[in-house]
Amino acid sequence: MDRELLKSVIFDQHEVIKNIEIIPRDYEFEPNADYVLTGLRRAGKSTMLYKICRELTASGTNWNNIIYINFEDERLLGFNILDFNDIIAVQSEIGNGKGHYFFDEIQNIAGWEKFARRLADMKEHVCITGSNATMLSREIESTLGGRFITKHITPFSFSEYLRARAVPFDEKSLLSAKSLGKIMSCFDEYFTFGGFPESLQYKLKREYVASVYQKVLLGDIVTRNKIRNDYAAQMLFKKTAESVCREISYSKLHNLLKTIGIPISKDSVIEYMNYAVNAYLIFPVQNYFTKFAERESNQKYYFSDNGLLNLFLNDGNSALLENMVATELYRKYGKIFFFKSSATGIDVDFYIPETKTAVQVAWSVKTSAREREIKNLRKTASSFSEAERFVILTKDEQENIEENGVMIEVMPVYRFLREIKQ
Repeated sequence: MDRELLKSVIFDQHEVIKNIEIIPRDYEFEPNADYVLTGLRRAGKSTMLYKICRELTASGTNWNNIIYINFEDERLLGFNILDFNDIIAVQSEIGNGKGHYFFDEIQNIAGWEKFARRLADMKEHVCITGSNATMLSREIESTLGGRFITKHITPFSFSEYLRARAVPFDEKSLLSAKSLGKIMSCFDEYFTFGGFPESLQYKLKREYVASVYQKVLLGDIVTRNKIRNDYAAQMLFKKTAESVCREISYSKLHNLLKTIGIPISKDSVIEYMNYAVNAYLIFPVQNYFTKFAERESNQKYYFSDNGLLNLFLNDGNSALLENMVATELYRKYGKIFFFKSSATGIDVDFYIPETKTAVQVAWSVKTSAREREIKNLRKTASSFSEAERFVILTKDEQENIEENGVMIEVMPVYRFLREIKQ
């Protein structure tokens, strides 16, 4: 590889990092630990690397020891595993002492794992980003031998979105009518268009989110996995979006596609859904009461960002509200479930083992949904002793309900999100 070209790529990137605005996010990094950042495209992984670079230079590291390379830079077309040594050589030419290596979308280069492992063994500081299945944590753990810490980066949480909008989100702001009005205005925007960091720069947010979806669909799912029937994949994800909030099996998805004339096998449905999970487009939530061996056959699927889900929906307020709760709970706790049992009649949207909390999501409890939501939580309290807290999350309603000795908290979603942020 032309070393002068590599230097140009590195120095150009330094200017980008020095001048870009960085919104503080809810992630912490050890100063000299080696990291792999995974997650959906445009979720902000690169900005997290920029943040680490800026913190290093603020603490005294010379910029010439910062080697930042984005492998989607067209100037690196043709770069291969044999060229990695040139990166080390360039660092020794322009730097002085320990190198700090930052590699964006390194999975584009076959064999990158060996190079990353070698740098770690040399006690160099290495941070890496990636967006697809080759960067899943279970893959990294086996290929990098425990040398790297994996962090999953998502689009903005609601609290991060408010921070980016410079809107306070403390208890005092929730009690002020003026401040709450600003929070609710941001809530409606986030609810509709999601939390992709760059979307804040655009007036036509839906078009921006649609472009991200096309990149994930065509780049990270269809092209990378050599899917020939991309229309079938598109329709499968549309049917998945229309099924958010409901338990669905591969067989049912297969039958839904058959009814609209999509010729695709059940095995292909399973593969395509796995590809979508691996590309971080969707994530599954399993039934707590289902046997472990059967959990993957009947799951709920949620989209990793509300803006992505909203591309498929015409009148989806209830689905968007539940999807928003799902993404926030998944981001915060990782391990979440839903309850559905024919034996007990329980049907509860979410259960959080870490906090022993059962959660229902309803746009409003001033409708016929009230008795249904209360009944399900009451049944849960009487038949599932592990659950200790019972909550109904709504768009903007709040009250406490006591039923047969069971205390049920009804609260707006934004208040609950403020609570779990702590």
